[in-house]
Amino acid sequence: MTNVSAGTLRRRPAQRRSVERVERMLDECARLLDEVGYDGLTTKEVARRAEVPIGTFYQFFPDKQGLVRALALRNLDAFLSRLTSRLGEAEVSDWTGAVDLAVDEFVDMKRTIPGFAIMDFGEILPTPAGPPLKGTDRLLDSTLENNVIVADRLRSLTIELLGAPTGPALDRALIVAVEAADAVLKLAFRAHPGGDPDLIAECKRLVRTYLADHLPAR
Repeated sequence: MTNVSAGTLRRRPAQRRSVERVERMLDECARLLDEVGYDGLTTKEVARRAEVPIGTFYQFFPDKQGLVRALALRNLDAFLSRLTSRLGEAEVSDWTGAVDLAVDEFVDMKRTIPGFAIMDFGEILPTPAGPPLKGTDRLLDSTLENNVIVADRLRSLTIELLGAPTGPALDRALIVAVEAADAVLKLAFRAHPGGDPDLIAECKRLVRTYLADHLPAR
């Protein structure tokens, strides 16, 4: 379990058995989001399917919202970990290549990871093609929009792996890029359950073109 995800819990699991229980609850939460949606998700059913007493559930999560918040943070950690691995395997040193890999990784998770089509990094879609649930744009942190947190995590990755220059210009550019990519990818998955390929390609082109004015050529 990542430090970020563990930080959302009422009690940090100290033993391996407790860690496994928490992961099972998050796994079942993700599967149930696909099967019954957010409205049909209940803490009782998550506990039953994870084979843990309901009292154990409440030792770690305050309520349903706390559970999905932890899942959203786990999704973000998984995305960044997978993206880091992809960047390393591809030996990408150019930010334009990183943009394409980031979009590809997000799309792959949207298609294959349980629950990710309903709730990727916090904003909950009652149905994959529907509008988001009101108020979930700040699910990760009540003081910040989800995309601001995503942009900040990508900022750290961009600086560490690609040597991007630090400063407010980079911060602002990444927030705009994340917002733009989020909007176009939502459109792509509204147009087609698996994501419209042409719109996904347009997302990459849009972000690359925008960042070309804000990041140095490599």
